[in-house]
Amino acid sequence: MTEGDAELEARLAEQEVFEPPESFVEQANVSDPGIYEEFEENWPECWEGAADLLDWYEGYDQVLDDSDPPFYEWFTDGKLNASANCLDRHLDERGDEAAIEWVGEPVDEADRTYTYEELHREVNEFAAALRDIGVGEDDVVTLYMPMIPELPVAMLACARIGAPHSVVFAGFSADALATRMNAADSEYLVTCDGYYRRGDPLDHLGKAEEGLSGVEHETTTVVVDRLGPNGDGFGHDLGDKHDYGDLVAAHAGAEVDPVVRDAEDMLFLMYTSGTTGKPKGVKHTTGGYLAWASWTSQSVLDIKPEDTYFCSADIGWITGHSYIVYGPLALGTTTMMYEGTPDHPDRDRLWEIVEEYEATQLYTAPTAIRAFMKWGSEYPDAHDLSSLRLLGTVGEPINPRAWKWYYKHIGGEECPIVDTWWQTETGGMMVTTLPGVGDMKPGSAGPPLPGVDVRIVDTGGDEVEAGRAGYLTVDKPWPGMLRTLYNNDERYIEEYWAEYSDLDSDDPDDWVYFPEDGAKIDEDGYITVLGRVDDVINVSGHRLGTMEIESAIVGVEGVAEAAVVGGHHDIKGEAVYAYVITEEGYEENDELRERIVAGVEDAIGPIARPEQVVFTPDLPKTRSGKIMRRLLENIADGEELGNTSTLRNPEIVEDIQRKAGGD
Repeated sequence: MTEGDAELEARLAEQEVFEPPESFVEQANVSDPGIYEEFEENWPECWEGAADLLDWYEGYDQVLDDSDPPFYEWFTDGKLNASANCLDRHLDERGDEAAIEWVGEPVDEADRTYTYEELHREVNEFAAALRDIGVGEDDVVTLYMPMIPELPVAMLACARIGAPHSVVFAGFSADALATRMNAADSEYLVTCDGYYRRGDPLDHLGKAEEGLSGVEHETTTVVVDRLGPNGDGFGHDLGDKHDYGDLVAAHAGAEVDPVVRDAEDMLFLMYTSGTTGKPKGVKHTTGGYLAWASWTSQSVLDIKPEDTYFCSADIGWITGHSYIVYGPLALGTTTMMYEGTPDHPDRDRLWEIVEEYEATQLYTAPTAIRAFMKWGSEYPDAHDLSSLRLLGTVGEPINPRAWKWYYKHIGGEECPIVDTWWQTETGGMMVTTLPGVGDMKPGSAGPPLPGVDVRIVDTGGDEVEAGRAGYLTVDKPWPGMLRTLYNNDERYIEEYWAEYSDLDSDDPDDWVYFPEDGAKIDEDGYITVLGRVDDVINVSGHRLGTMEIESAIVGVEGVAEAAVVGGHHDIKGEAVYAYVITEEGYEENDELRERIVAGVEDAIGPIARPEQVVFTPDLPKTRSGKIMRRLLENIADGEELGNTSTLRNPEIVEDIQRKAGGD
């Protein structure tokens, strides 16, 4: 490290507040600080601006119908179509411009560009094909595909004919597919033969067929040929399944008029984890969701039609729905899709893509950023990333050290970072800075977005003082919110509203949405999300957020990633157990272990002192990258290990178990 770099690192480490660059503010879609007051004074009519981003066949009667809380309705009686909003209305001005830039695997395979005209054509052809095989309005179509262009094509084709889609993440198991198709009573599946991961073909159709064997009703299946005639060697016979390419070719040139949908008609289902272990079918509707995805894309991600916007998420998750497909395409921009992983064929793959396509925004997860840190700054430093104008993080809280690394090495200290809190159920961002308005505080997501009423409360529902931890709640509805859980209104109320609401009241002021996240708020109204309330360790009566402890550990020099769980303790009730991955070049020794313990004590206090620090080369993670803390809890308690079949790296669990036992 040069002397100048050392000075910069020291300055960044001390800096707690970062202003957005003046050059960014000058061109930002939103730059007037008065927007917060304006939205508060004009709520809920303030959301007319979000609706104005869309084209409507018929205007809505009222912005919000809150007469039957918590079953709110937005833009009532308005008529529109999501596919038309993402495609048809852009054809005159942007028909020849790229709608989707797809970067596939292997690296030497030709990437694909879909102009708006080309995407419109294929969506129409597949929409006609879906109708011909029997898909009607309001039929739920399950899409079980990886990051290939046919996935957004299928989503938009479903939206075009008024058939809600239910996307199942390609990394999910056959059982997960069957569970979701049964829950949605979905009779149609669109999948593919396989896809590539780290250069190797995977047999996806075999897994899909296994899942279909567990579906309790008759199904019709369409298969995309992703691998090509010589690409798989899996020897699949389609039998009575339909070939996607043949269907599209048979409907070449077809045009399907977009079905007029009510604003409250369902656009899609997305199944998410529940506390009962049974997935919840989150229902999102056409008008409110699309307006919310569009408005947040424009205001927070600063998306403009001329941008090349890159979100590295998977469309199998809500982030990909809102911020790869619907939000960006509704705004007429170029959105990127990447099929591969950030470290194949080398650890600079993402930066190679940013440079080649001159991406203007990068929206990614803190998990990825921590991996980038571990690999080293030489990988991004070897590429020209000057096209980037804005950076974003999504999926979990980001610790200050990772934030500052991202700011320096990826953004060159010229890009605002939007640290966004939201969830599948909210449909889009809820808490974050507006990049052209607010200062940034590393580790803090920021204030609630204009018009969003987020409060941090104690167990009794009273707001906590600045600096104190509490529970994040939302006191007013918002356009992108889920409408209910599919076929389960009772569970919808119980899971999201029962904790702080007066369930017998018809007054919307008595209904409070509780996403089960803990948080702190500072004197400036900036919110730091501490993690799920079930990710809380109760040490001697003190509730400690695992995210907060993990942030303190990752703030120690030499630590790349950490996971913290609670384990049984005879005296304290629960104690803190930490599992730590070191950065390359750092030794796993007692000195580092002592610095980790000291770092936790300094950041939180002696009450949070880890009972044990276990060094490990990796953490047990699902195929989607989620840390399986339940298994780490088993290890901390010395219990028999739970099911490891969903892990992408099951061998790591026994390795950690040995190290925790002192072997």
